[in-house]
Amino acid sequence: MEIVVAGPADEALLLDLLNSTPVVDGVSHDELDDPASAQAWLNAHGIALTRGQLQELRDVRAALQAVVRGELAPQAVQPFLNGVELSPVVSDDGIAWTLSARETSQAVARVILAWDGLRISSPGRLRPCANSECQLFLIDRSKPNTARWCSMAICGNRMKARRHYERSKTTTGE
Repeated sequence: MEIVVAGPADEALLLDLLNSTPVVDGVSHDELDDPASAQAWLNAHGIALTRGQLQELRDVRAALQAVVRGELAPQAVQPFLNGVELSPVVSDDGIAWTLSARETSQAVARVILAWDGLRISSPGRLRPCANSECQLFLIDRSKPNTARWCSMAICGNRMKARRHYERSKTTTGE
């Protein structure tokens, strides 16, 4: 039996973390690299981390990016789960799960649990953008599960324009 313990806020944190290494004008950026931008990112997400925990967050981001891209097996996140425990609390509303993380930060545990929750409840819907020049990820919430780009306005438009240009180039014989 598989249990999903992450909610929409955790999924949003996961997606924001995965997308914290965007390509801007052909150059890869890391929003968690320099102290000022890392602190701004953490503040925007309501997370307080030590320097070591910030490095752990970067490391789990790299592992999850590789897992979602199919470059690593899911077991790559196992080292980040040491000391993580979930405890059930029963109330009138049902069962709520309390997360404790002794050897890792709660933020790291939350993003891993969010990834696992998506793996269970929405298999294949967390994926990299289909634009090979983009490093972003998307959660496809469309009914037919056909979304391909992180943004239709940006990557989708670029890819469609590129295909149109290629088709018109081959039909005109250039």
